[in-house]
Amino acid sequence: MSEYSEEKTLGNTVPGPRAAPLTAPPRTLPVGSEDGDMTEEMEEAYWSVHDGAAARATVRQVLVRLPRITGRIGQLAWRADRPATVAVVACQLGSAAMSALGLIASVAVLHELFAQGPTPDRVRAAVPQILLVVGFIAARALLEAAVAVAQARVTPKIRTALESEFFQLTAHVRLEAVEDADWHDEVYRANDRGLFYARQIVGQVVSLASAVLGLAGTIGVLGILHPALLPLLLLSVLPVGMAAVRSARARFHSFKRWNALQRRVRVFSWLLLDQDAAAELRSDTAQGALLDEHRRLITRIAAEDTRLGVQAALLNLAGRGVGGVGTGVTYCALGAMLIAGWLPLAAGAGAVLAIQAGQTSLTRLVEIAHLVYEHAMWVDDLLAVQQRCRGLQQRATGLHAPEQVKTITLEDVSFTYAGKDTPALDGVSMTLTAGETVAFVGLNGGGKSTCAKVLAGLHDVQRGRMCWDGVDVRTMDAQSLQRQVACVLQDPVRFPFSALSNVTVSTGSLTEADPERALAAARASGADQVLAALPGQWEALLSKRFRGGQELSGGQWAKVAVTRGLYKNAPLLLLDEPTASMDPPSEHAVYEAVLRGRLREDQITVLISHRLASVVDCDRIYVFDAGRIVESGSHDDLMALGGLYTQMFTLQAGGYQARTTAEEGAAS
Repeated sequence: MSEYSEEKTLGNTVPGPRAAPLTAPPRTLPVGSEDGDMTEEMEEAYWSVHDGAAARATVRQVLVRLPRITGRIGQLAWRADRPATVAVVACQLGSAAMSALGLIASVAVLHELFAQGPTPDRVRAAVPQILLVVGFIAARALLEAAVAVAQARVTPKIRTALESEFFQLTAHVRLEAVEDADWHDEVYRANDRGLFYARQIVGQVVSLASAVLGLAGTIGVLGILHPALLPLLLLSVLPVGMAAVRSARARFHSFKRWNALQRRVRVFSWLLLDQDAAAELRSDTAQGALLDEHRRLITRIAAEDTRLGVQAALLNLAGRGVGGVGTGVTYCALGAMLIAGWLPLAAGAGAVLAIQAGQTSLTRLVEIAHLVYEHAMWVDDLLAVQQRCRGLQQRATGLHAPEQVKTITLEDVSFTYAGKDTPALDGVSMTLTAGETVAFVGLNGGGKSTCAKVLAGLHDVQRGRMCWDGVDVRTMDAQSLQRQVACVLQDPVRFPFSALSNVTVSTGSLTEADPERALAAARASGADQVLAALPGQWEALLSKRFRGGQELSGGQWAKVAVTRGLYKNAPLLLLDEPTASMDPPSEHAVYEAVLRGRLREDQITVLISHRLASVVDCDRIYVFDAGRIVESGSHDDLMALGGLYTQMFTLQAGGYQARTTAEEGAAS
């Protein structure tokens, strides 16, 4: 008797005693928080980790980081389009110069008009200066238009280059990276937010540079008019700047709270609209309860919006009040300078224009700086993910896997998933021979699918080695190895393409096909009848996202997936529960094709199945448990052994035998 016959009877394992008995639940329980901040209940979503960062940053942190951000965006722009980048910088500098010169020319106009009274002669004498001001304004407008044109050229190129590189890198990382939840979140965050803000931040950096140059120009003009005006500018713009900083922080903080509150209410919105939940929702008549909770939430969100709006209005009022005081003090000081004769009247009028321009530039600078600071974090995420992906690319050695293989051997192979202490494979050894059909069976979590992924080249062995005809696969290009393995999975990808593209995609093409091979694969899998019934047959679009698109059942998709695997015509065919959603006749037809009517005689076929009746005719059966192969042999060999395989097979067969006996008794 096997070690499994007494101690490990399948389906009859009794769980250990609980630490404490379960008590009765309360009579009433709130769905969510009744008091306090509802946002505290929500886990932070992967795509919201930087929301509100600008609200938490100090002015010093923002100022210290802005040059590096500007430099990084400049590098991206330089790589994308050098002429356009040079044009943006040159035209931006020219625009700032025109603004400053225009302000100086405006002072000259005021001087001509008011130095000795606005007589007709003075007005006529000011005409050249007025024309000069108009010329500077026109030149600035032209330069700003040139900036916009150059920016329109470079921005899409940056986005295109980043997006292309991002998907090129992420599409070719090793499978274990994709199976890492943290990596998955990082990639989706970079795709969702990083690429979006990468497009916006170019214009924001340009606007930031414009505000900085405008403020610098204002400072320069005031310095020319009179050095004593510079402290007055500081006195005037600092309160405005402080108010702008507080206002910007409040807006960013408000957005973070609003975002979290909206996520909370979307839980109920999703349940009310979800197609999969619709039937059970109506069966339980739960719509009223969900609507009540939805209404409670949106009412609280409306109250929160009102509170935040009032707070923002009061903050803005306070900021403008403080700014008004500072401006008033500035103008008083300016008046004192005029009375004392330190400044001519025209220079005083010019100083007023310059101070107003400085206030506008500083307010704009603060607002844009906070936007750039926060959005740059998303762009940094994107660039960091790209850099990480470069270190996770699949193996490239220059050696291609052969198109034919006689033997595949696993020698003491072990593999452990990241974050796990227990190995998924622990010292697995086997030899697969061309033309042989092999089955992997065993308990859930025993290592069957992991072993299949190792065979497919999707996971590299961490200990031991796998060889194709004696050559260690780690010396081969990973992609070339994967091209020689066809995988059919229990939950296949339902590509929203044509029926033919769903088949040919296994060979890396959506548009090119071998007609005879495609037809033979469809006939072998039983998908020929499915495709023949579709409008357009091979050309039918298999997605309701398109007009005239067709929706297949789970069993029909399984047949298409098997067709895809057979069409690849690879030396190794892996089938992981491919018929789980098929009806019995279809399942039988697929196994007949795979086990007996194979399209390639030298193909190694590996079948993973929990339906042991389907593996009876396999040449060899490997029984997995806890990452190890505990039994191997033909069906007859394993039944004679009386171990785990015998128990599983007897358990499944017993269900049919009991039913058959009961039916025979009822008939007699």
